[in-house]
Amino acid sequence: MPPKHDPDVWLFDLDNTLYPARCNLFAQIDVRIGRYIADWLKVDAEEARRVQKQYWRDHGTSMRGMMSLHGVDPKHYLDFVHDIDYSPVEANPALEASLAALPGRKIIFTAGDVPHAERVMERLGVAHHFEAIFDIAAGDYWPKPHKQIYDKLVTRHGVDPGRACMADDIVVNLRPACDMGMRTVWIRTDESVKRAEGVNLDHIHHQTDDLATWLADWVAERNIKK
Repeated sequence: MPPKHDPDVWLFDLDNTLYPARCNLFAQIDVRIGRYIADWLKVDAEEARRVQKQYWRDHGTSMRGMMSLHGVDPKHYLDFVHDIDYSPVEANPALEASLAALPGRKIIFTAGDVPHAERVMERLGVAHHFEAIFDIAAGDYWPKPHKQIYDKLVTRHGVDPGRACMADDIVVNLRPACDMGMRTVWIRTDESVKRAEGVNLDHIHHQTDDLATWLADWVAERNIKK
């Protein structure tokens, strides 16, 4: 069951949540990760790809594997892999309007870093709605869904989980949020639906293919006026 109270804090994932998956920024990032690993380990592209996916499976992110096994500086890694073309992300007036009408505090909760989030939000035209960005560095470079970073976020930003809502495109990332008492919104994409096959979805309170529309409907149903 969803929490009894409407949220007064909203946690938003960034990639494929605030902007549509068709922008496919991760395809660019994926290439940069492979190039970083190839350069660092002095291996060819095929071996770098194997290592990249092996570390992702074993460590949660390729970066964590490179940190743990090869002593990579995460800031150096993140600066390199996020050196991409952000032009596929376009301004989103509908999202801007929905966020403007949505009451409560708003925080970005991302597995990227702050510079990446800032560039995306600048393109979208929505940066002014968010009071903070809780990024991979704030979580000590552990990715979602590691429980300790959710605890760290709510402590750092004074969030009452029972009065919070989290939106993310990856269903497993919403499990810890639900377990803490948050309302959850799953942003469905072709890829996230595939990744959700066989996963118990009892922790998902709401789901949508379009975040801006869902937020607008949420506000309209409550007759909220700014």
